[in-house]
Amino acid sequence: MSVSKTTRTPVGQTWLIKELGLAVPPPAIESFLVAGARRTETDGPRTRESYPMRYAPEDSATSHLRFALRHEAFDPGVLVAALRAIDPGEIEAWVRAQPTGAFSRRAWFFFETFTDRTLDLPDASAGNYVGALDAGRHVVAARRNSRRHRVADNLLGEPGLCPTVRLTRKLREAMKSNLDREARALTEGCDPHILKRAVHYLYTKETRSSFALEGEAPSAGRAERFVAALQSATAFDPSDKSALVALQRTIVDPRYATDGWRDIQNFVGETLGGYRERVHFICPRPEDVPDLMDAWIALNRRIVSGGVDPVVAAAVSSFAFVFIHPFEDGNGRIHRFMMHHVLAGRGYGPPGVILPVSAAILRDRQRYSDVLASFSAPLLDLIRWEWTGGEAHTPGRRMVVKSDSAYLYRYFDATAMAEYLYDQVADSVRRDLREELDFVTVFDQALSGVRAIVDMPDRRASLLVRLCMQNGGRLAARKRSRFAELTDEEVTALEGAVRQAMAAVTQGF
Repeated sequence: MSVSKTTRTPVGQTWLIKELGLAVPPPAIESFLVAGARRTETDGPRTRESYPMRYAPEDSATSHLRFALRHEAFDPGVLVAALRAIDPGEIEAWVRAQPTGAFSRRAWFFFETFTDRTLDLPDASAGNYVGALDAGRHVVAARRNSRRHRVADNLLGEPGLCPTVRLTRKLREAMKSNLDREARALTEGCDPHILKRAVHYLYTKETRSSFALEGEAPSAGRAERFVAALQSATAFDPSDKSALVALQRTIVDPRYATDGWRDIQNFVGETLGGYRERVHFICPRPEDVPDLMDAWIALNRRIVSGGVDPVVAAAVSSFAFVFIHPFEDGNGRIHRFMMHHVLAGRGYGPPGVILPVSAAILRDRQRYSDVLASFSAPLLDLIRWEWTGGEAHTPGRRMVVKSDSAYLYRYFDATAMAEYLYDQVADSVRRDLREELDFVTVFDQALSGVRAIVDMPDRRASLLVRLCMQNGGRLAARKRSRFAELTDEEVTALEGAVRQAMAAVTQGF
């Protein structure tokens, strides 16, 4: 194979997509052969790997598959689609030629695991066990040995739902950042009364923020039920379908509560000009949901008990759920609830303290939308669908998906989701948790100082302290009339007490 100085020739999974005609989203990492030096070029979420000609494999599917297994942090969607397109006889011949080879045995393991077909090969009898995923390139789960292939199954999921997460530089640094320890340090030694009040507000903040992301302001009753669900997140059992259904019924308007998985074709979009709909995300077909949810339940068991980093596990579980979209309504709130379920179940963060991730998400909704779109947007070009039943907003109008698309939701690269969730957890620790603990401490100190000057009723004193804290320690002129019973001298003294409390906390009180 010859390559000119300006030519980039696909290799590995990029070659497999092109030459096998795979209907899959492009991988985050694309590899090429070049007449030059080995180099890596990164542009946002996309990475281009350039390899000199000495890396060139033979011009066959198994040779490029071997290249992907050896050199790439591969995309599971590409791998599975390629294995289903490659002649099984080629895999058999490869294994017979290299029965103890690490890459041939991994290819054999992946083929039989994800195609549900058994090759005409005897069980491997020699060769050291090799990880299905390269632990230097991927986040891996605890190993389960496959004796037939002498491969250590360290996949994050199961055949029915198996995302991967690449070990990028950003994710490696996040996993070493000890955010869990940082959060615990903030609460250690904290006055129990102050901590209890701060935690109560954090649960309320998470609830309001999660509903706000859906454009809703929950009633007092729905908010209280969601807070109660969050408080018992550790005990929640996502393997129980009835528990998931009960959670959905708790958080949605009673008119949209359900008794099971959705039986309609869902999509996420917007209406343009009052008559035309723009589709952003096409959910799995309703007939695919039961199997996908069974696979999601198996995935949860695997990553929660399989030694996977807690934040990565929370990202994989929660985003896989929202991509399946098993209910007609409530999917986003359950998606974010699952973040807390996994984190709480793994003992991440101070005991009994919630990190209001939804509040961090709400502060930058566009990035949240971008992360969701990184999965959903490529699917629009791969799914065949159409409208039936009339014009937009007519009663009979509905979407119909014409193509088999379940595989698109089963195998995907969840790296962007893991990186994103780590950022939101960091923001909720360093901003929300810290600020709320500081706020309660300042408030109590300021309230004590105010009462020492004027013996005001609790409600009046609390209101004055809050108004002053919201305005840098001073009562805004437009709010002064609300405290007509106080003299100007008293207001000045009360403001001073509030500022003194604020300064004490700023200085590490």
